[in-house]
Amino acid sequence: MPIPTESIGSIPRSRELLTAMGDHAAGRITDAQLEAAQHEALKDTIARLEETGSPVLTDGEQMKPSFATYPLAGLHKLAFDGVTIPFADGHTRQLPRLSAGPFAYGVHAVGYLKAAQKYTKRPVKQAVISASALSLLYPAPGLPDYPKEKFLEDLANEAECDIRECLDAGAANVQIDFTEARLSLKLDPSAGLLRAFVDLNNKVLNRFTAEERKKIGVHTCPGADRDSTHSAEVDYADLLPLLFELNVGRFYVQLGSEADQKRVLSTIRGLLQPGQIVFVGVTDPINPTVETPEQVRDRVLEAAEFIPLRALGTTDDCGFSPFADDTSTSREIAFAKIKNRVEGTKLASEELEA
Repeated sequence: MPIPTESIGSIPRSRELLTAMGDHAAGRITDAQLEAAQHEALKDTIARLEETGSPVLTDGEQMKPSFATYPLAGLHKLAFDGVTIPFADGHTRQLPRLSAGPFAYGVHAVGYLKAAQKYTKRPVKQAVISASALSLLYPAPGLPDYPKEKFLEDLANEAECDIRECLDAGAANVQIDFTEARLSLKLDPSAGLLRAFVDLNNKVLNRFTAEERKKIGVHTCPGADRDSTHSAEVDYADLLPLLFELNVGRFYVQLGSEADQKRVLSTIRGLLQPGQIVFVGVTDPINPTVETPEQVRDRVLEAAEFIPLRALGTTDDCGFSPFADDTSTSREIAFAKIKNRVEGTKLASEELEA
């Protein structure tokens, strides 16, 4: 049986789409014109992913403003001075802050899924943001008439709906983006924040059946924005034990850019439970060098020394453009890396089956 391989999610937006986004922000084009540009980019992205040989596709996040903030589109109870995330190269990203309750998503991910499904007959996975990432919207001083406990309950309900709608719409699987996991250990080395994140996400996951959770996964990485990370210096070994407490069937773990890959694989081997599958990163989206199929093959073969074949898959370390305005990686490089991941995984499968 071939080793499964999947993308994480985002693909750099086309020049035409970026221009349309800028024009829309400046009021030069209408909502309908922006949506038309998004669909053109989506259609092209799906076609090019099919050309790479990818057995499972994504929407490339062509219609998302970012992997983290898509549920906030159209919401008005927000201020724009929320949590700031610093990256290693000095740039930052800032989340909005909830200014009043109650909280509800403005956009659910199922719309992106259905749009992508129109352009392909292949299975499509859908990425969603974690409840824990959105929990950072709640201000530390609290909100009058909207206690944090009520916010977290509303948030869990919305996160459940986001996942369930995608499963009901025929998603191949649903991937929860949990990139704040490693960052949380940088913010709070005691792991108290990470424990709270895991507990909140499990509160959502425990609403699904064991069979449903086989199609739900979680992705972790140290960030990837403008060719920089936000928490790569945090020891992976401190994250993994709590990460694998998440009640999911699939784990997508950054590995290609990790300095000591064997150490990470050895740790994962001791944590993986029966019935779970781990997709190890074999390409590094923030490194402009395109991995060859042979390099990918060798990384897969090394992973197979630690992870049983029935529990092994491959992926990219992270999305190639998690924020829509990130142009640090070209579409051409992204598709080349994906193509070689697919080919290298196939080479490894053939060698392991021989």
